[in-house]
Amino acid sequence: MRIYKSFRSGNRITLFNGDCIDLLKSMPDESVDLVVTSPPYCIGKAYEDPHDDIETFKTLHTNIFNDMYRVLKVGGSVCWQIGYHISDKCVIPLDYLVYDLFTSLSKDLDFPLTLRNRIIWTFGHGLNSTNRFSGRHEVILWFTKGEQKIFNLDEVRVPQKYPGKKAYRGPNKGKLSGNPLGKNPSDVWEIPNVSAKHVEKTDHPCQFPIAIPQRLIKALTLPDGMVLDPFAGSGTTGAAAILEGRRFAGSEITPKYYKTAHKRLRDTINGTLRIREDKPVVAPNPNSAVAKLPEEFKRIREEKNGEKH
Repeated sequence: MRIYKSFRSGNRITLFNGDCIDLLKSMPDESVDLVVTSPPYCIGKAYEDPHDDIETFKTLHTNIFNDMYRVLKVGGSVCWQIGYHISDKCVIPLDYLVYDLFTSLSKDLDFPLTLRNRIIWTFGHGLNSTNRFSGRHEVILWFTKGEQKIFNLDEVRVPQKYPGKKAYRGPNKGKLSGNPLGKNPSDVWEIPNVSAKHVEKTDHPCQFPIAIPQRLIKALTLPDGMVLDPFAGSGTTGAAAILEGRRFAGSEITPKYYKTAHKRLRDTINGTLRIREDKPVVAPNPNSAVAKLPEEFKRIREEKNGEKH
């Protein structure tokens, strides 16, 4: 399978090294089934201009909106994974800004973007803060262009906590009450983030796990559907699209990360890409050494509690 550098309608996989605006302008109207991306947060990451700020973030979204809307099919979906703009002064929830921009820019169009879900992605590990509560979640906004057309719930069900649970009253009393394929994953997804020892880790500093776009692609598109990622980064969305038998178009402006994304797409095609399976997070074995409370910690906590009384 070939990875094309420029978009053509017959391409199965396109990875463009350049500005996403140029990629979008090369794509025909209503050619995309699903947009999945995580844009720059404008917080001084290695791939960002150090002068970028919250106004830069707003301008970026305003500049790409018309073409992104144009290429999306009616009934298609947009999934925007976003976190927070953090400065010394305050924390700004970027999903609020994206919601306001996308709904206001589309409200007078024939098929306004409608928010279907605000999904919370939670992860157990990350940077520890000392002057505020440590951040352990980000947000995925799922919009549809007009009325939603596709939602394949059975493709993304997760294991029940109590699969043997039975109805205790009504006509189904005594019968198993759950769905044999599993339960709805809800709008809170616990998926490990891509930290230093994660099997998917690359040189990209803000990489999200394949399990996120993989769930969205399975739920919101059909086989051979077109998935678009305007900010391809390390190629995570493209890898997920290939794994699920979908077509893909993405752009990455930084040559270094473009090479990383290209390699990951090639590895996916060849079946050699390492991924973490989308499975529930397992609690640590309480008998393992790293899970036991060290005596030193125990003594310090007891002393601290003693000071309080």
